[in-house]
Amino acid sequence: MTPLRTRNYRLYFSGQLISVPGTWLQTVAQAWLVLQLTSSGSALGITVALQALPVLVLGPWAGSVADAIDKRRLLLFTQAFQGALALVLGVLTIANVVELWMVWVLALGLGVARAIDVPTRQAFVSELVDDAALPRAISINSTVAAAARMVGPAAGGTIIAAFGVGACFVINGASFAAPLLGLMLMDPRTLHRPDTPPARTPRAVRAGLSYVQGRRDLLIPLLMMVLVGTLAYEFQVTIPLMAHEAFGLGARGFGLLYAAMGAGAVAAGLTLAGRVAPRVRTIAIASLAFAVTLGAAAVSPGPITAAICLALAGAASVVFSSTTNATLQLRADPAMRGRVVALYIVAFMGSTPIGGPLVGLIGQLAGPRAALGAGAVGCLAAAALALAYSERSRRRAPARVTAATLAR
Repeated sequence: MTPLRTRNYRLYFSGQLISVPGTWLQTVAQAWLVLQLTSSGSALGITVALQALPVLVLGPWAGSVADAIDKRRLLLFTQAFQGALALVLGVLTIANVVELWMVWVLALGLGVARAIDVPTRQAFVSELVDDAALPRAISINSTVAAAARMVGPAAGGTIIAAFGVGACFVINGASFAAPLLGLMLMDPRTLHRPDTPPARTPRAVRAGLSYVQGRRDLLIPLLMMVLVGTLAYEFQVTIPLMAHEAFGLGARGFGLLYAAMGAGAVAAGLTLAGRVAPRVRTIAIASLAFAVTLGAAAVSPGPITAAICLALAGAASVVFSSTTNATLQLRADPAMRGRVVALYIVAFMGSTPIGGPLVGLIGQLAGPRAALGAGAVGCLAAAALALAYSERSRRRAPARVTAATLAR
């Protein structure tokens, strides 16, 4: 059954289809605004880190909250708050009174909202569809995000050139009306919720961490995402630096580099994501492909070659992220799903407070190509971890078979 046959999921999907491109519009505009104010890779890295720091600090707690309360009502609040923050930044920018510290404060506020919103939104998908449709629903979400990465930045470059940076923030703020309307129109009675919601206890976060620690089939994908998230998913730093420093591109060319990566991700999302087996071996193959394509982009002689390599990297990245997400959600117990997803988000986005400044510093000291190459190294390390896990599992399997045979 396709998830789009479910009314609640269609409402959710329609809202995200409008809102997520607006989020990428703001991502591009915010990066460009910081470079206009400072021309500093480190300042850009700090901006990204401030936006991601709350995910690292609050993520596990947010997952326990998502497990224990009404996700739909929580999302109504977090989506509205993000829209308000975008409108404030837009007004400050259009009024020409914006300063770097203001961008940093609003980025931190946006990070707090996303720390709660993202794991809640990811776990909410499992309430919109049944388990059989869940991998496809997750892949559709990944494809929407990939399409947004293509449309948002390309539109962002054009809007910045034509109307200025502030217009991007205002448009993003307005786009949150769509998911808010979708959430209000849903029928809560048809949501797939656990029969007995988890109790709210002060040890909920610790229970989630202990649960994952005892499940290597969950722990290994999470550790892989930590490595890749810290070094490879820092595109808010690496692509602006490549466009601005390596190729001397303007806002439009910068947006097109982002769009190229999004185009590759959309193609993979439509053809591969959700259709490949959700297991560690698939994640490892995607990680290796991600490493090769990022390395090729790092040594590209010009923007056209870089765009092609980034498109291939986008394809590998969406398979990696969606397969990791689906593997974790399908293998986790429903009562723990919110906390497991929150740890995935912490690994994916919460690693940025470390990776953003680190990759920004690498770009400042060794150049933007080295910053992009660091992502390839992270992907290779993740693939090596997966291979070591698979080899250990393979060696233990015959031992278990032998023990079972002797016990007969």
